[in-house]
Amino acid sequence: MTILPASVQPSHPQIAVSAAVFRDGKVLLTRRARSPAKGFYSLPGGRVEFGESLHRALSREIDEETGLEIEIVGLAGWREVLPAAPGAGHYLIMSFAARWIAREPSLNEELDDYRWVAPDALGSRDDLKLTSGLEEVIRSAHRLIGA
Repeated sequence: MTILPASVQPSHPQIAVSAAVFRDGKVLLTRRARSPAKGFYSLPGGRVEFGESLHRALSREIDEETGLEIEIVGLAGWREVLPAAPGAGHYLIMSFAARWIAREPSLNEELDDYRWVAPDALGSRDDLKLTSGLEEVIRSAHRLIGA
């Protein structure tokens, strides 16, 4: 997700989307290469553009960040990211469950690593710094994928 400089931060919350993409029983985690979440693993995604549906924004962002083709299954949850410092963004992130359809990950400049991880192994992975609330969203998405 691209974070705008403080000088151009909007004065209202921004809507963003992310996807828990599942392939062979594992979920895709991507590591942010830029602040404010630099070094943390999260779900790929980004901001919704004006006039763009949530599903269209999600497909576009996943393609831009990872090159993957996905099938969106449903809404897995949401979370709100409040400004932690002056000039920081305020986001409402709508997180979806999705299935991998085609292509291998090819990361853009916003990401510097990816891992396919078994959802039940997330809590025991000390090598992964996870963004806040990520495990809960992945559990919910995993239930949707299995339904």
